[in-house]
Amino acid sequence: MSLEPALQALAALAAVLLLAWGAARVARRRGLVTTQPGRLSIRSAIGIDARRRLILVSCDGREALLLTGPSGDQFLGWLPPAP
Repeated sequence: MSLEPALQALAALAAVLLLAWGAARVARRRGLVTTQPGRLSIRSAIGIDARRRLILVSCDGREALLLTGPSGDQFLGWLPPAP
């Protein structure tokens, strides 16, 4: 059994990973990728039980509660602004 095909596969994988890493660096340097938060973000999530989650979502500075589960997702409402 020859190791040559395995070594070729590893070399090809290393080349692809190196190219992806280089492309990501170039994209960040040219400003194509931003790390600033967007308008919508998940602030927190907690499991209520094995099947349901309560999620705190932020949108344009406002926060809302969502309940997700197997019977469907529910919008529980907007939270009042923090003092």
